[in-house]
Amino acid sequence: MSDNIHADANERCDDAFADAVGRSGRACARSVDASSPPRVVALGGGHGLHASLSALRRVTTDVTAVVTVADDGGSSGRLRRELGVLPPGDLRMALAALCGDDEWGHTWSEVIQHRFRSEGELHGHAVGNLLIVALWELLGDSVAGLDWVGQLLGAHGRVLPMSSVPLDIVAKVEGVDEARPFDVTTVRGQVACASTRGRVKSISLVPEMPPASPQAVKAVREADWIVFGPGSWFTSVLPHLLVPDLADALVASRARRLVALNLSPQRGETDGFSPETYLEVLSAHAPRLGVDVVLADSGAVEDTDRLSEAAEKLGGRLVLAEVKALDGSPRHDPDRLAAAFDEIFRN
Repeated sequence: MSDNIHADANERCDDAFADAVGRSGRACARSVDASSPPRVVALGGGHGLHASLSALRRVTTDVTAVVTVADDGGSSGRLRRELGVLPPGDLRMALAALCGDDEWGHTWSEVIQHRFRSEGELHGHAVGNLLIVALWELLGDSVAGLDWVGQLLGAHGRVLPMSSVPLDIVAKVEGVDEARPFDVTTVRGQVACASTRGRVKSISLVPEMPPASPQAVKAVREADWIVFGPGSWFTSVLPHLLVPDLADALVASRARRLVALNLSPQRGETDGFSPETYLEVLSAHAPRLGVDVVLADSGAVEDTDRLSEAAEKLGGRLVLAEVKALDGSPRHDPDRLAAAFDEIFRN
């Protein structure tokens, strides 16, 4: 495809995306009228970001997901290694979460999440991953490709990569060898970090100073609210704070910042974490970052005073709400989480 065709495709994508935004009620040039829906940027990846986006699209018509691009496992890892592209899996999951509740949204959400089952090379690949990568190859632009997929799905929001290059997560892990519990080992790769037998102490990225997606930086600077979590703390949430331009934007943005805590520790990554530990780790990786609200499930907090004190140290207040799934499983209920978000955004 020639450069002229690339440019034309991208221009058509921008125009089409603007039209789609207008149809869904998201104005390209917004006033500061208090009646306007809040501009919300959600950070993360995987199932945690899927949960927050499923709730946020019920609250506002102006939501942007900024997604980690460090996955190195499964279909995403295979495509990343073979084609040198951004890992598409977390981006796909974010797009699926933004699909509507009508027949169109349900159908396309299922289509892009569908995985092939075979004895051949296609086994395990998600349809959405292949679709996203195909558009990246045709358009030569990762953001334009995601916008086109979003239009096809009728997504209620926009999905952007955290960085314009694929990243590796490197973790300092204590106690990988049970016989030497205080030895610190370096573990590389999102899958390895998420499944480590030890206790993750800190993370860094390779490359060390990765370029941020310009569109993601712009979204953060223009946001009314920025939402961190829930999700895998070290491999989905904290990496955003290690991309220099994005981290600077997160600190400088006039947006209010909300941290949505996990319902329970994650095996490997956050074994033994209390709710306040998540905030302590967040502060350690981004000491300049202030927080306005910490949202936690009322049934998941044993010591409310300690968590409230931890929130206050970051400049915020604690909000407790019932956000856990009604069936008791350790996942967020979209409607309950949406109600909690809506109440916070209004106050």
